[in-house]
Formats: sequence, C-alpha cells, structure tokens
Amino acid sequence: MRTAPWSNPIFQSTLAPSWASAPSGYQPSGTAQASPVDALKLLLRRARLAARPRQTYQVVSLAKRSLDITVATLALALLSPLLLVVAAAIALTDGGPVLFWQQRVGLYGELFQFPKFRSMVRNADAMKQDLLAYNVHGDGVTFKMRNDPRVTRVGGLLRRFSIDELPQLWCVLKGDMSLVGPRPAVPEEVERYTPRHRNRLHTLPGLTCTWQVSGRSEIPFEQQVKLDEEYIQQRNFWLDLNLLARTVPAVLSGRGAC
Repeated sequence: MRTAPWSNPIFQSTLAPSWASAPSGYQPSGTAQASPVDALKLLLRRARLAARPRQTYQVVSLAKRSLDITVATLALALLSPLLLVVAAAIALTDGGPVLFWQQRVGLYGELFQFPKFRSMVRNADAMKQDLLAYNVHGDGVTFKMRNDPRVTRVGGLLRRFSIDELPQLWCVLKGDMSLVGPRPAVPEEVERYTPRHRNRLHTLPGLTCTWQVSGRSEIPFEQQVKLDEEYIQQRNFWLDLNLLARTVPAVLSGRGAC
C-alpha cells in the first residue's frame, strides 16, 4: 500500500514553495518563505485550478487513465517478441542483467522503481564522476553526454530508437507513470530544482512529452522545464493523442538521442 506522496521527504524538502498544488489541507512547515511574486503566482494558479469544474477534471483524468491502460496493454502484447529479442541480445553481450532499475521521482515527490533495458556497462554509475566535465547540458541539474563511453554497442542502438525505454510501459500500467507527461528525474536532480522546476512534479511523469518530440536531449534543461510547464497548463486528451502520434516519427528519426 502506498504512503501519501506529500509525506515523502523529497516532497517536503523540495516542493515546499509549490505546496499550493498538493492535496487539499496540506501545508509544509519549516520551509523557506516564498517571495511575494512567487506567492502571487501560486495564488493565481490555485484560483485557476479552483475555477476548473470538478466534473470536467474527473472526466479528463478518467479519459487519460483509460488511454494509458489501453495503449500500454496493447503495446506490451504486440511488442513482446521484440522485448524478448532485446533481452537476449543484452544478456549475450556481457552476461549482465537485462534491466537497469533506478529510483525516480514521481507525482508530488513520490519515489518509484523505474526500469530500462540496460544500455551501459555494469559499472556505469561508478564512472559518471569522471565524465561530468563532458555534460552537454552544462546546467548542473541534468547529465547528458554525446558518445558516452559507458554505452554498449547494443545499448547505442537501443538508445537511438528509445527501445531501452519500453519496460516503462509497466510503470504506466501500475499508475506510477502516464504515457504523456514530463520525464521523471532521479532524486539527486530534484534536490537541485528551483521552485519553478518543481512545477514538473505536479502531474504524473510520462514516457513522452513536448520536448521529446522537439529535439529530445538537444533541448537545454531550462527549455525542457518551460515546455513541460506549458503541457501541464494545456493538457487534455487530444493533446496527449497528438503528442503520442508525433513521438513515433521523432523516435524513428533518432534526432537528439544521447
């Protein structure tokens, strides 16, 4: 049984200035005072949310969840032969584990287990510190590197076409993720978030979103946040369908894969 997400230490320590989007009645204590401008933005945001008809919001949420379950179930069934081939290729490459499991930060800071097909050597995390100088984002929040020496030959192919992300369909079925939403970050990245960055945690993370179909890793982090904020403000069933349709050619093109 899940614990309440707003009781999570990550939510309490990093989302405090953005508590207005948390469940009703929640207000963190012992946190930094927001500036007047931030406070006004939060009040205006809360007013917009309060003005949204509750029934409409419930219908949109139900439609989104129904789409998630339907597409994820069909995708796992249809892609099962491919998943088996990929698993065999990874296992035969170096005898290591097929899946790489990692903690990611979800809705309101709740942690969940996040799987990917392993695309790197087994000691990849230990090698990361020596490669930080090659971070193409250079923002100190996210880490992306071109021609990463930790990526295996099989892993390079998986990453180019985002095949390594397919196991996350299981997270969609469980409800930890949605098909469309901001990509989930690792806890150490969230610890470096500013109050504005934390807006990304006000919705379920997803497999794809606006910046994934607009250049993927080529998009700087601040621009990623801006695009995620725009999605959160405008999200609806038809927008999700549009982004899912645009994801297919974006993935096949391989643009921005890193």
